[in-house]
Amino acid sequence: MGLRDHLDSRLGTAASRVMHDLNARHPWSHNDHFHGWILHELPERRRAALDVGCGRGGLLAELAPWFDRVAGIDRDAGMREAAARRTADLPQVDVLDTRLEDLEGPFDLITMIAVLHHLDLEQALTRVRDLLAPGGRFLCVGLAPPASVRDQAWEMASMVTNPLIGAVKHPWPARRGPGVDDGDEPPIKDPGIPLDEIVRRAAPILPGLRARRRLAFRHTLEWTRPV
Repeated sequence: MGLRDHLDSRLGTAASRVMHDLNARHPWSHNDHFHGWILHELPERRRAALDVGCGRGGLLAELAPWFDRVAGIDRDAGMREAAARRTADLPQVDVLDTRLEDLEGPFDLITMIAVLHHLDLEQALTRVRDLLAPGGRFLCVGLAPPASVRDQAWEMASMVTNPLIGAVKHPWPARRGPGVDDGDEPPIKDPGIPLDEIVRRAAPILPGLRARRRLAFRHTLEWTRPV
C-alpha cells in the first residue's frame, strides 16, 4: 500500500478531500514539469528525435527547434489528432500512427513521459536500444508504486511539496465550473513495477542506466548508447 492510500485509510475521506481541493485550486502538470529536464539533457547530435506516447504534442513542439526531424507516436487517436493540430505549423514534426516496434531508426533522442508503465518493460527497452543511434540518448520520466523505505520517503516529500509547487506555478486559484472543459484526457494506468525492480530488469538491456527518484511522484531514467 502506498503512503497516499495509507493516509486515506487512516485519516478518512475528509483529509483526502482537503488535499484534493488544495491541489485543485493550484493545478499544474506533473509531466510537463519535466520538459525542462529533457531539454537540458539533449544529445550533442540532433538529427532526429522520437517522443513515445506524445499525448497532445507539448514536448514535440518544444523539441522542434532543436532537431532536424521530430516524430511523435501515441496509441490514442484523440491524442494524435490533438498533437497534429498543435504542431501543424511545424514542418519538421510528424505525428505517426505507428507502433514502437514498427518504427525505423536511428534516432538521436527517444523520450517517454508517463508511458513506460503502459508497455512491456523488456520489449520496450530493447526496442529503444535498437532504435537509438550511437551517442543517442533515452530520457524517460516514469511512475512506479512505492515499495521501499526510500520510495515512501519520496512519496511523502512529493505530497508535501505538491501544493507548494502548484502555488508557485499557478498562484491564482483556478476557476472551475460549468462550461470548463480540459478536453480529452490521455489513457491512465496505475504503475505496477517498483523503481528498484525496473532498474534491475533494465540492467542487461541498458547497462549503465541512471535512475533518480524525483518530486511530483515521478522518477527519471537516462541512458546513452555507447559510440
